[in-house]
Amino acid sequence: MKFKLSGLVLAVGVMAWGGVAQAQVKIGFLGTLSGPAGALGQDQYDAFMLGIEHAGGKLGGQAVQVIREDDQLKPDLGVQLAQKLIERDKVNIITGVTFSNVMMAVHKPITDAGVLLLGSNAGPTPITGKGCSPMYFSTSWNNDSLHESMGQHATDAGYKKVYLLAPNYQAGKDALSGFKRFYKGTVIDEVYTQVNQPDYSAEIAQLQAAAPDAIYVFYPGGMGVNFVKQYRQAGLLGKIPMLSTSTVDGTTLPALKDLALGAVTGSPYSPDLDNPQNKKFVADFQAKYKRMPSLYAAQSYDAAMLLNSALTKTGGKTDNKEALRTALKAADFKSVTGPFKFNNNQFPIRNFYRVDVAKDASGQAAFVNKGVALKDHADAYHKECPLK
Repeated sequence: MKFKLSGLVLAVGVMAWGGVAQAQVKIGFLGTLSGPAGALGQDQYDAFMLGIEHAGGKLGGQAVQVIREDDQLKPDLGVQLAQKLIERDKVNIITGVTFSNVMMAVHKPITDAGVLLLGSNAGPTPITGKGCSPMYFSTSWNNDSLHESMGQHATDAGYKKVYLLAPNYQAGKDALSGFKRFYKGTVIDEVYTQVNQPDYSAEIAQLQAAAPDAIYVFYPGGMGVNFVKQYRQAGLLGKIPMLSTSTVDGTTLPALKDLALGAVTGSPYSPDLDNPQNKKFVADFQAKYKRMPSLYAAQSYDAAMLLNSALTKTGGKTDNKEALRTALKAADFKSVTGPFKFNNNQFPIRNFYRVDVAKDASGQAAFVNKGVALKDHADAYHKECPLK
């Protein structure tokens, strides 16, 4: 296998705690770190490294080497980088993976190689049910589950007609499927747009003409910034309620600020969740990186804390895969997101919250937790997974 990737900027970086020579655990971090969606992967990486710092610069008492790779939101490149991490760098664990199209490409090559894959964001449906693997764990969610909370909210709010929009890739399709599973009203239309499309004026004109009671959108990263700005400019935000997930979030609100006021979001995390581990996480993340953590950051921080708990149980050893898997499955750590346990498919059973964009005490646009939308929620596909 040759790893010469001519013409591609890989942005490979190495961080070592306690020195590379002493590192007993080698971890590959694979995520989308550049382009319009790069902020999501950067939040994942920064939070993971903060988690290692909080664990004393080690995981399970062992020195750690983290090798960072940027998949540039390109599935083919993701596969090449995963192969590099496994075959050349000899990593014990790979974590991260920001987008579902990349996850769909790398999941099988990594797990078939017997390397543990700990996802902290992307959760495409095919790997949640029949395609589940004993070598894959997630600290995030199945894609559908992330959006089911807003389907439930739309039903509870009495919206009779809703208009749906998402980008045309696996996560976008999963998003709208999840929303529809819990929404009991009428879907006027279901529109899929190009990934990283910058202009939504035509779609906004069409949805306005359809006169829905509310809209539901899933546009992560720069797509979300563009859509919300254009929706506000059209005079619709506040007129036609905008429900969303991963559209207005910790990576996009700094760019949107007051333009996002009034947006209602569904999320497994809010920075104002009242638990000790989250308060420390938020305070230290803000102090270190000068920004509020997003749900992507929270999930990746949890990945570091989960690994620390598991490696503590195995004495820092990664060679006994079944022992490591058993230790991970115990989920013996305190999640910043609240209650957390693994289902049989090794995806979490967790709370999903309604989180509104409103002004905080200082008058700044911020996320405000409005309570649990779905409590101890399991995904819809775990029964199809043969794992026990």
